[in-house]
Amino acid sequence: MSSTVSSFGTFDGLYAQLLTLRAPLLPPGKATDPKLTDKISSLYIHPTLEAAFHLLNCDLPSAHFLVRHMQAAPMFEAMYLHGILHRIEGDYDNARAWYGNVADTEVFKKNWSSKEKGLEFVGKVEALNKKREGDKKALEKESVEEIKTVIDHCVEKFGSGQVQDASVAWVQPEEAHRKMGQEMVSGGKGFRDF
Repeated sequence: MSSTVSSFGTFDGLYAQLLTLRAPLLPPGKATDPKLTDKISSLYIHPTLEAAFHLLNCDLPSAHFLVRHMQAAPMFEAMYLHGILHRIEGDYDNARAWYGNVADTEVFKKNWSSKEKGLEFVGKVEALNKKREGDKKALEKESVEEIKTVIDHCVEKFGSGQVQDASVAWVQPEEAHRKMGQEMVSGGKGFRDF
């Protein structure tokens, strides 16, 4: 991996630091280390990588802002991260929908041998969160490995260097999807209250 250098450090250095934080598995409430939000953003890396770094820091609002700009083909990596984000926040039905949307993509298949395996993982995390059933340490490890695999894929595809204009990665959702998203954000029909 080549390192992007910013005033806050390198891609590799920040990535290594993020991997020392608590695993992004269950709803965090807030970012693990709020000071890292600016450090991550200041790398000016591809928005999928930035979103994945925010997920490793459990900074779901920052990650969600980014993936919402990339929630349609051909940005399957961001669509997958969107599913991971909803899994972490505890919106398991939404996570399952996003996992289902990307189940046939290269990035998803690097983690899971089938759609069912990915959905099984979501189910295990849900059982841990809602019923306190399962091996938390094993699921935390699997959660981190899932995100690391997406990061490795994105570095291979997009590189870890600076991106001067992140809007090149933005995609426009279809009208029906855009309206549904708007209703979720401002119409009171979503899982979260903003």
